[in-house]
Amino acid sequence: MAPLLQVRHLRKRYAETTVVDDLSFEIAPGECLGVIGPNGAGKTTTIRMCLGLTTPDDGDITYFGGGGGALQMPRDALAIKAQLGVVTQFDTLDPDFSCAENLMVYGRYFGFRRADIASRIPELLEFAALTHKAAAKPGELSGGMKRRLSLARALVNDPRLLLLDEPTTGLDPQARHLMWERLQVLLQRGKSILLTTHFMDEAERLCTRLLVLDHGRKIAEGRPRDLIAEHLEPDVVEVYGNGALELAGAADLAALAARIEVSGETVFFYTQDARRLLDALAQRGGLRTFHRPANLEDLFLKLTGRQIREDG
Repeated sequence: MAPLLQVRHLRKRYAETTVVDDLSFEIAPGECLGVIGPNGAGKTTTIRMCLGLTTPDDGDITYFGGGGGALQMPRDALAIKAQLGVVTQFDTLDPDFSCAENLMVYGRYFGFRRADIASRIPELLEFAALTHKAAAKPGELSGGMKRRLSLARALVNDPRLLLLDEPTTGLDPQARHLMWERLQVLLQRGKSILLTTHFMDEAERLCTRLLVLDHGRKIAEGRPRDLIAEHLEPDVVEVYGNGALELAGAADLAALAARIEVSGETVFFYTQDARRLLDALAQRGGLRTFHRPANLEDLFLKLTGRQIREDG
C-alpha cells in the first residue's frame, strides 16, 4: 500500500546550524512511527515542516499516495490539513469555550455543518473520558484532561493521519497511561500516527517502528525490538552502592562484560550472559545489583550519548 506520508531528503538550516540534514522516512497505513532523539535533534522542526509551518530548504514531503492523487506540502497544504489531526506540545485550547464548544468551533474551521459536528461531540467526549466535563472550560481541567481534549479535537475531522508532538509531556503516570490507552484504540481502528516523544516506555509501547535522530540526521530506523537486538547486548546489570564506581576498572569483571558504562553513581554492565557476572558481583560486599533485559533507553543512550543537552 502507498505510504500516507513520504519524506525524502529533507533539509533545514538556521544560519550556520543544520537542524535537519538529509532526512528520509515514510509512514504506512495503520502504523505508528515514533521519532526519538535528544534535545535539538530536529524532531519538532521535522514536524513543523510536515505541517507546512516551516519551509524546508531542500527535500520533498508527499502525503496520501505516490500516484497522481498524491499531495505535496506546502503546495497542497489546505487539502493535506483537511485529512490530518495534530496535537502539539503546547496547549492551544480556547480558554473561553467549554470542552464541547472547543470541539464545535474546531469542527467549523473544517467547514462541517453545525449539526454534523454536534452529533459527533458526545462520541469524542466519551473517547476522551470527558463526558462529565462537557460544560467545563479548559482552565477547570487537569493537565491530562487537557491533553485528552486536544486529542479529541484532533479527531473532529476523522483524520487519516495523526501528528503528535510529545503529547504526554508534563503528565503524571496515570494520565500518561490513560493517553496511551486512547492512542492504542486509534491504532486498532486503523489510524496512522507520527509520534515524537522523550519517553522510551511510550515509544516501545505504541510504536510499530522507530526513527532515531541526532544532530538532524537519521542514525537508526526499525522495529523497537529489532533495534535493541541489533545494537545492544541482551542483558544489563546495574551496580550501585559503596565501591560501585571502582568496579568499572576491575579487569575480572571487564572480562565478563561486552561493554561497561558509568552514569552518576551507577555502573552499567552490558553482557551476553549475566550469570557469571552476577556470581562475581555477589562475592563483593556492600553492592546493590539490578539485572534486567536491554531496553529502548539503553539503545537511546548508546546511540546518542549520556551527556545532557540543553534545548536548542
